[in-house]
Amino acid sequence: MQVENSAYITDINSYLNSLQNVINKVDRNEINLFLQILLNAYHAEKQIFVMGNGGSAATASHFACDLNKGISFGKDKRFKIICLNDNIPTMLAYSNDTSYDEVFVEQLKNFLQEGDVVIGFSGSGNSKNVLKAIEYANSKNALTVGITGYSGGKLKETAKCSVNSNVDDMQLSEDMHLVYVHIAMKILNLLLQ
Repeated sequence: MQVENSAYITDINSYLNSLQNVINKVDRNEINLFLQILLNAYHAEKQIFVMGNGGSAATASHFACDLNKGISFGKDKRFKIICLNDNIPTMLAYSNDTSYDEVFVEQLKNFLQEGDVVIGFSGSGNSKNVLKAIEYANSKNALTVGITGYSGGKLKETAKCSVNSNVDDMQLSEDMHLVYVHIAMKILNLLLQ
């Protein structure tokens, strides 16, 4: 099947060029700090909790899979990562009985210990349920990471570590979030062989 409308090629090029511009502007020091936090958690055998909504939830779930299986499989020492948005019945119970803003913080109250890592993915940086969980984690002396797009929103200010894509486009932000996840998997896998 041939595509006859060459306008698609122009649009494809435009999107990929925009993504390349975002990649070029990303602060590598933010990514480096993020990697160090993950590596420290691994060596200290701390838990890592990840979460997000919508596309960010999918990225959080993907990240948990990459660390739990992709890096840890076959090793004696493993990452301990839990994706809070993967427990649908618990999320629905809290949404129904309290509010959707509580779905992550209430799960953290069951498991979070001092020194654990809590990572929130949010394109806008303003997801209330992610912010509440990060604020709670800060109050319990956990290490918090906000992975955001746009200007970072409140999450960039609230989390102890920020990895911000700094682009006013949700899809480009979410693309970058997955890039950060795969950078982490590749580099940590090499370091822990």
